[in-house]
Amino acid sequence: MRNNRTSEDSFEELHSLVTNEIIGRLQKGEASTADLRAAIEWLKVNDITGVAVEGSPLAGLAGLIPELDFDEVQRHV
Repeated sequence: MRNNRTSEDSFEELHSLVTNEIIGRLQKGEASTADLRAAIEWLKVNDITGVAVEGSPLAGLAGLIPELDFDEVQRHV
């Protein structure tokens, strides 16, 4: 039977390796669409969220999404 701490250490090492690999690909500009999807999923499964503060990349991304007006949507439905 394996030591529980050994399992935790192995998990932490794997977590770190995967995280650093994703970061490296993004920083080098080598990330494929699949890598971007994997990064998004990795953030999601690890409960990583962000707040779109003014001037942040997330705010810039959020700014690309048009605001929807309920009445306008209803007119087109």
